[in-house]
Amino acid sequence: MSVVFEILRPLIEFITSFISSVGYIGIFFLMVLESAMIPIPSEIIMPFSGFLVSAGKFGPILVVLAGSLGNLVGSILTYYFGLKVGRSFIIRYGKYIFFKKEHLEFTERLFQNYGDKISFVGRLLPVIRTYVSLPAGIGKTNFTKFVFYTLVGSLIWNSVLTYAGMQLGNNWKNIDKYSIYLDIATICIFIGFSIWLILKFKKSRKKQIS
Repeated sequence: MSVVFEILRPLIEFITSFISSVGYIGIFFLMVLESAMIPIPSEIIMPFSGFLVSAGKFGPILVVLAGSLGNLVGSILTYYFGLKVGRSFIIRYGKYIFFKKEHLEFTERLFQNYGDKISFVGRLLPVIRTYVSLPAGIGKTNFTKFVFYTLVGSLIWNSVLTYAGMQLGNNWKNIDKYSIYLDIATICIFIGFSIWLILKFKKSRKKQIS
């Protein structure tokens, strides 16, 4: 077991015990928390659930659905928190983390225009996926599109992690050895989306000038 897994051992033991005891509802609940800005890693939840699929205890489709619907519910809760509370909270306390009103206004414009697509890409990026729904709510991203793209992104992410756990079986904890591939994919997605976003900005500014 890697150093990271040793450090996270108490959390891992809680997650595995909870899922083993509660089943699909446990997966759903933990993934709700993961998408509601509580750092419970899906990189543990879903591979372990995939291992239980390989052991014949769970069905793969139900595992992916439980995880993805949990992500969706948690994301909606975070979205509404950002929508109702986020702006006033940041205006009041953002200065303590060097987040100015201009930054807030930029974030609002960004998510008003591209929030649905950012939400989709964010679901495919470790760490970012836990928090991306907050600025989506602050920026008043179209809710229907937000729900659709969040669900699609979650289905992709959870399918990959569940499949990895199924393939690794008893060795599911060794998934961190393959994290380099996930990191490479993450970097490629981030760079590609950033380039697309920059081009969109330049195009919209040209239209405004003309």
